[in-house]
Amino acid sequence: MEKPNIILILIDDLGWKDLSCYGSSFYETPNIDRLAFEGMTFTNAYAAAPVCSPTRASLLTGKYPATVGLTNYIDNEPRVDTLSPNESFRARGKLIDAPFINHLPLSEDTIARRLRENGYSTWHVGKWHLGSLPFYPENHGFDVNIGGCNWGLPIYGYFSPWRIPTLEDGPKGYYLTDFLTDKATELIKNKNDKPFFLNLWYYSVHIPIQAKREITRYYKEKRRKMGLDKVKTFELGEFFPCEHKRNFRIKRRLIQSDPKYAAMIHSLDENIGRILKTLEEFGETKNTIIIFTSDNGGLATAEGSPTCNAPLAEGKGWMYEGGIREPLIIKWPGQIKEGSTCNVPITSPDFYPTILEITNTPFLETHHHEGTSFLPLLKGKTRLGKKERGIYWHFPHYGNQGGTPGSSIRRGDYKLIKFHEDNHVELYDLRKDIGETLDLSENLANIREELEQELNDWMTRVGAKLPEINPNYH
Repeated sequence: MEKPNIILILIDDLGWKDLSCYGSSFYETPNIDRLAFEGMTFTNAYAAAPVCSPTRASLLTGKYPATVGLTNYIDNEPRVDTLSPNESFRARGKLIDAPFINHLPLSEDTIARRLRENGYSTWHVGKWHLGSLPFYPENHGFDVNIGGCNWGLPIYGYFSPWRIPTLEDGPKGYYLTDFLTDKATELIKNKNDKPFFLNLWYYSVHIPIQAKREITRYYKEKRRKMGLDKVKTFELGEFFPCEHKRNFRIKRRLIQSDPKYAAMIHSLDENIGRILKTLEEFGETKNTIIIFTSDNGGLATAEGSPTCNAPLAEGKGWMYEGGIREPLIIKWPGQIKEGSTCNVPITSPDFYPTILEITNTPFLETHHHEGTSFLPLLKGKTRLGKKERGIYWHFPHYGNQGGTPGSSIRRGDYKLIKFHEDNHVELYDLRKDIGETLDLSENLANIREELEQELNDWMTRVGAKLPEINPNYH
């Protein structure tokens, strides 16, 4: 059987409801909707962390961020609270962030390394954000690196010159999302006889929120026609709990109505369409698996709060569903039932074993991944194993968006969050209460105790680092 090509499309900061096929009435995503129509849509897919770098590391290695030791986004600026050259910024509030490394170690195995050894061409295009040199994609199993560096966002904006160290500038004013697609389609057009793994990680829709004027005008008019320009857009909340933002208040977006953000998603969707068209033109559609997902929840409470994740609570940087639940769409012609839906919870570490099993790629014996292959779900099964497994999160940090240090577990319909500032827990039944509005920790004490014990056992097992008490907190 011919080895399938794999295209892994990872969008930055795309929220669970930021696609029309996931329920957005303001954003328009016909090409991504087509992926859903021709593939499988997951309703309970999760990022391994509510911020980007740890999710990216988890996805590539099949390990939880706590196991890798990379539990927060990597801050490229030297800060006072950096304890060593191998650690990144540690925020302070009532607690001091747990230490974490500022790169993906070269000793970690990756999907790219495995696939390259199995005869694949391996290409990375777009954002990386997993450390400075020598931790770039080319040292983690990729033959080609276009645009991947230590940057977490396009510092100089989305319009050329963007001055990304590993990407030449395009024509003046050219849009970055378009340019990355140009590079990706060139790779597909010029492929050799090998199957390929295209790791297409767009910088969109991360801040700065910048979009093409003509598309922005379209969404300004759509906002007016829908009457959204007359609806309350934001709600100011509490002050930030971390010291470096203590004078600012959390600003929660209540509706999806930002024309520039909608235009960014629109451009992104157009470029997904270009990828699909290129595959069709060069006869690669039938033998290509496309995986489309995001690295954390939509930005809804800070930094301009450009989107809203409702009915999910909060957004990027939080342990609630809005920070970790993601869109996930997979198209595999002839193998996945078109227009199907999967409700089984999936998380970032699951991609490593799944992609390796799909491609019949041998596992590295010394690499102990923590994910579970969800290939049976793609084949139509409705569960993974006989027992419902636990899915875990460990984010012992103050999110720049307002969240506080915490850890969490979901098993079945129940999700428990443990907040480290005071060690209180909250328990939710996500089947009945997707918005996490009703804390059941007192009413369902047995379930609370069981899940908290399982979470604590897991944290001990993986050596999860905990935040420290801040002796100087006022």
